Amino acid sequence: MTDLSRIRNFSIVAHIDHGKSTLADRLIQLTGTVAERDMKAQLLDAMDIERERGITIKANSVRIDYPAQDGQTYVLNLIDTPGHVDFAYEVSRSMRAVEGSLLVVDATQGVEAQTLANVYQAIDAGHEIVPVLNKIDLPAAEPARIREQIEDVIGIEAHDAIEISAKTGLGIPDVLEAIVQRLPAPKGDRDAPLKAMLVDSWYDSYLGVVVLIRVMDGVIRKGDTIRMMKTQATYKLDTLAVLKPAMTQIDELGPGEIGVFTASIKQVRDTRVGDTITHEKKQTATALPGFKPSVPVVFCGLFPVDANDFEDLRDAIEKLALNDASFTYEMETSAALGFGFRCGFLGLLHLEVVRDRLEREYDIDLITTAPSVVYRLHLKSGEVKELHNPADMPDLTLVSHIEEPRIKATIMVPDDYLGDVLKLCQDRRGIQADLTYAGTRPLVVYDLPLNEVVFDFYDRLKSVTKGYASFDYQLTGYREDNLVKMQILVNDEPVDALSMMVHRDRAEMRGRAMVEKLKDLIPRHMFKIPIQAAIGGKVIARETLSALRKDVTAKCYGGDATRKRKLLDKQKAGKKKMRQFGKVEIPQEAFISALKMDG
Repeated sequence: MTDLSRIRNFSIVAHIDHGKSTLADRLIQLTGTVAERDMKAQLLDAMDIERERGITIKANSVRIDYPAQDGQTYVLNLIDTPGHVDFAYEVSRSMRAVEGSLLVVDATQGVEAQTLANVYQAIDAGHEIVPVLNKIDLPAAEPARIREQIEDVIGIEAHDAIEISAKTGLGIPDVLEAIVQRLPAPKGDRDAPLKAMLVDSWYDSYLGVVVLIRVMDGVIRKGDTIRMMKTQATYKLDTLAVLKPAMTQIDELGPGEIGVFTASIKQVRDTRVGDTITHEKKQTATALPGFKPSVPVVFCGLFPVDANDFEDLRDAIEKLALNDASFTYEMETSAALGFGFRCGFLGLLHLEVVRDRLEREYDIDLITTAPSVVYRLHLKSGEVKELHNPADMPDLTLVSHIEEPRIKATIMVPDDYLGDVLKLCQDRRGIQADLTYAGTRPLVVYDLPLNEVVFDFYDRLKSVTKGYASFDYQLTGYREDNLVKMQILVNDEPVDALSMMVHRDRAEMRGRAMVEKLKDLIPRHMFKIPIQAAIGGKVIARETLSALRKDVTAKCYGGDATRKRKLLDKQKAGKKKMRQFGKVEIPQEAFISALKMDG
């Protein structure tokens, strides 16, 4: 049993690449939590894809024992959170489980858009915040300027910000002391009925579902029978453990502690994130407030390349959804692609990560349809419908108007690139809401349609600013606009996987870009293939893919021209027949490349 006054629960928040995971490594290393031979970079990023991309996707937890300078040993529970806008949901969950945050700011880059978004979540959760300036060993570091910037932009005291280099280990002991001295101890009543928050859960093929909990009141022991208050399910605990990062079994968890348990739970779906866990016999009177459920903003279809893999894909998606509460899916069928799933994601990076994990961990080749957002259709009958897939668009004569989701985008960018960013936002039908200066850097706020951002806005933003801009957004609501459904026809057959909603003014440009791209991507067949973009019955762009031809006149040496003509006409008739009955094979790469639209 650990005394409450000697527990500190905290998370590390920062913009992408400001050094959260590296700082976590140093804290683990300096306290000897993991043996030196087992240490590796980004220790808490367990997934291959996290290590490969150098990003944190899942929030991870570790328990550190720290002998402080006052002679006491403290238990520090650290939750390392993602920095990317798509995974802000993971961050908000982790915030509720802890009392304080280390705000890591890169001493060369300063405050970025995501730093703001994440630190506001920490302030909303009522955290004590300790600012930490990382990368102080770099020649370009300007700690004095960044301190001022933190005070101006975020509005928290930063004169005592700790200067560190997570890479070299400089200043790490000061961070550990600051956690103990400046962050509050958790509160909780050991004798009250058990009240624990379900922070996260994941699937382990040996143990079943592993559940990460934070105990608020009461004590949970190995062998207890517990009840989930939302689902009303009861389970008997098999094991109780703390993460150091490996599971270390213990007998009980008291108030303020963070640990994991297994209870032969078969599906992660049975463990709702944010649920309250209590004892079966002695239940707590009130449940914890829980979390807002995450709302998917980007939808796309996932189909197996080989139709026989459909059952494997179903299993893989179900297993993946076990570990990812923010990923939603339902079955759908498509004329071109067969059976598949319509999936909802928090953003494009989330979509890429899920797709990569399905292909890599379950070895399934996938076709991903064009990502789209949720539109609201106001029908003339007065009914309002949500449109997740452009292929399901009803007849336009029934629709009175269409609304699309809008976002408030906050972009921080160096002065030199401001013009390019404003132009990019204007091109994407953006409406400028604000332009202020955070210290010396412009902070631009735009009202943008989510549909324009989903495609490749983030990539374009990075390329026009040479990677210096940072970007964060939140949904603001729906607004009516002049939207139409554009179809792509290949050999007069609509390819529903490539249907998309576009603004009427930009339809021709988008359509032309799409057909030109497909012309290069679809291999030539024995007959010529028209590739068209159409709105309703009107074709707005067309390219023709010429046929592969065998030289049928090669065997004619001299002789009458009519002999050659006869052979060519015969070939032409054959091609015409072929075009009627021939099927156009569109390769997997063509779908993926066609959907990555370039400006």
